[in-house]
Amino acid sequence: MRVLIVEDNTAIARDIGEHLQQAGYVVDYAFDGEEADFKGFTEDYDAAILDLGLPKLDGLTVLRNWREAGRAFPVLVLTARGGWRERVEGMDAGGDDYVVKPFEMEEVLARLRAIIRRSRGLAAPVIRIGPLELDTRAARAILDGRALDLTPLEYRLLSYLAHHQGRAAPRMELMEHIYEGDTDRNPNTLDVLVGRLRRKIGPGLIQTRRGHGYMLANPETEA
Repeated sequence: MRVLIVEDNTAIARDIGEHLQQAGYVVDYAFDGEEADFKGFTEDYDAAILDLGLPKLDGLTVLRNWREAGRAFPVLVLTARGGWRERVEGMDAGGDDYVVKPFEMEEVLARLRAIIRRSRGLAAPVIRIGPLELDTRAARAILDGRALDLTPLEYRLLSYLAHHQGRAAPRMELMEHIYEGDTDRNPNTLDVLVGRLRRKIGPGLIQTRRGHGYMLANPETEA
């Protein structure tokens, strides 16, 4: 899952980013409003964490621009101001939730998980697909009651497919959402990764839809 962190305080941004990476997310940064505006238009994100007090272009304007352009990824608003009026303005501009500074990192992670789930129509933090359970709180997968030993990259792939279960995700889309930067972005590497994951979770769960990509399907509903 790829998340854009928009925060002009570099230390805060990097701290949030490190915690997100440890939780299995791919992270991009923008340190001012103009950069955020551009990245939100040109990149495909699963969510954004957006500070309102930004240089060059304020966060509310950035958010309104995204929404007016049809950019629908969920946005968690950060604000240093605790007044109710600004929180209302952030939500009215298209924010999905907010956190007031100073904040606890666990709250940021929990609210981020929740807005991503809601954007995919998922209510619970544990996603179940047949015998497989994905616990988004602990960033772990359980198969038939047994915890799986997944690499961070394998978990990212499984998490993305689980959040989009029932839909075939094209290869390029998967590569954009699970790989850091521009490294290893080629179809052969992705195929090898899918093969490794299939061996760990068993046959049948990850299906190949020729010409469309990979899909995580519940064998009980597919039968």
